[in-house]
Parts: sequence; C-alpha cells; structure tokens
Amino acid sequence: MINEFLIRMGTLFTLAGIGLFILFGASTMNNTPDFLYFFLGLISIFIGWRFLKRKAPPPPSERFATFRKLWGKSKKKQEEKKE
Repeated sequence: MINEFLIRMGTLFTLAGIGLFILFGASTMNNTPDFLYFFLGLISIFIGWRFLKRKAPPPPSERFATFRKLWGKSKKKQEEKKE
C-alpha cells in the first residue's frame, strides 16, 4: 500500500514539475523569466522520477508470442545452415 502511494506521489510531482516548466516558459515569453519556476520544476520532476522508479516493471507482453517463436526458430535454422 505504501508503494502504491509513493507511485501516485511520483506521478503528482512529475505533473507538477511539468506545469512549473510551462509557467517558466510563459514567464520567459513575457520577457521576465522567473527562474524559481524552472528550478522548482526541475526538483519536482527529479523527486517524481525517483518515486516512479520504485514501480515494478510491467509483465512481458504475450501479444506477438507466436511471431517471436517463429522468428526464433528461423534464426536457429539460419545459424545451423551457416555452421
């Protein structure tokens, strides 16, 4: 449960960081760049990335399992022919 909470917090920090970068871009376009938005966005994205890194990798997809099996067999046959 704690791990799921940290992953959600990571998503929140990442999205907040992106929003802060957008605010920095808007302030830059206004010719008054506010670098506080830039640095807070950078820190927020880094913290969010560290939390999201704890997420387990997704299970391997079985979407093209048949093609992978056929491709693997054809590679073995080509290797045998070369030898």
